Amino acid sequence: MAKEMIAMILAGGQGSRLYALTQKLAKPAVPFGGKYRIIDFPLSNCVNSGIDTVGILTQYQPLVLNEYIGNGQPWDLDRLHGGVHVLPPYQQASGSDWYKGTANAIYQNISFIDRYDPQYVIILSGDQICKQDYSDFLRFHKEKNAEFSVAVMEVPWSEASRFGLMVTDENDKISEFQEKPKDPKSNLASMGIYIFNWDILRSYLIADEADPNSENDFGNNIIPNLLKDGRRMYAYRFAGYWKDVGTIPSLWQANMEVLDPSHSGIDLFDEDWKVYSRNSGQPCQTVGADAEISNCMITEGCRVHGVIKDSILFPGVVVEHGATVDGAVIMGNTTIKAGAHVAHCIVAENVVIKEGAKVGAMPAGGMDISNPGDVATVGSGVTVGAGAVIGPKAMVSSDVKDGEEQW
Repeated sequence: MAKEMIAMILAGGQGSRLYALTQKLAKPAVPFGGKYRIIDFPLSNCVNSGIDTVGILTQYQPLVLNEYIGNGQPWDLDRLHGGVHVLPPYQQASGSDWYKGTANAIYQNISFIDRYDPQYVIILSGDQICKQDYSDFLRFHKEKNAEFSVAVMEVPWSEASRFGLMVTDENDKISEFQEKPKDPKSNLASMGIYIFNWDILRSYLIADEADPNSENDFGNNIIPNLLKDGRRMYAYRFAGYWKDVGTIPSLWQANMEVLDPSHSGIDLFDEDWKVYSRNSGQPCQTVGADAEISNCMITEGCRVHGVIKDSILFPGVVVEHGATVDGAVIMGNTTIKAGAHVAHCIVAENVVIKEGAKVGAMPAGGMDISNPGDVATVGSGVTVGAGAVIGPKAMVSSDVKDGEEQW
């Protein structure tokens, strides 16, 4: 069965600018954001975009990366027809021929792509942190009747000369490609993410391989040749989060931006666009600058901005600014809103305790594990209204209205 589009991830770079971090590790396998690796982002984008066939082209220090990818199950890519495939340099009768450039890496895997007979191939980088909907990119490619499309981002004109730039007309049709020019004519920087019609790409890869003077590179050879031949080439403007983490400062910066998703645009807690990882489950817990925590067990996916003492928080619990949790067991994906007070109680999963509500109360003599006494309980899925009061003996199994009291 033919696939409409398959993805090829270039993951063989040595990552020499990351120095000590890539001495024994391929750059896409470098850890990121507490429990991820860089490769998780293009893989998750593929899954979220409906692409179920992915080739990962490895070369330098591939052992950890290969082991990490495994059969692709964490990304739902363990398919009978398609799925994820790790593709080292092609073994020939005379031995292994290293990938000579980005275009040669795809050329060596023409037979792999032909197995799925796709209309389109998307070429991705294995060393970028990016959350992108490739299905929207493909829609653009089809609407323009393009033969080649490249994802671009607007960069400040003062920095444009650091990038490969696409010069376009008012319809986003590419008329010129400038590689790190002194005098930029555009501020549309190539993200190194391409969609090709497979028949076009296939023919240009074969011609490129036959050229003894070629560097076998997309930027230096394939794209200029497409332009020279007047092919239908378009620039797709991307406005989401994207960062090339090929240097130590950029990798550090991207990690720091995880801590401030409202400004940076990289939200690892986004339920609508999950980032999947072999370290399955939710993102790491985050503790805000305004949080106070003592003697607690706080599980993955929690976001804490309030005061928590002697409590256990299950995965995905949110404690907002000004809320207090004392001697409580808070089960998964429960939200405790700003100013709420929760004490000496058990709160089940998927509960919302609204602003200023009070749930439970600490016994007069303080918490005594050997003599628990009354423990308030809130059942699964319940909403406790703003300003409501749940007494220390209450067992709540249905929603509580704003300001209501249950004892």
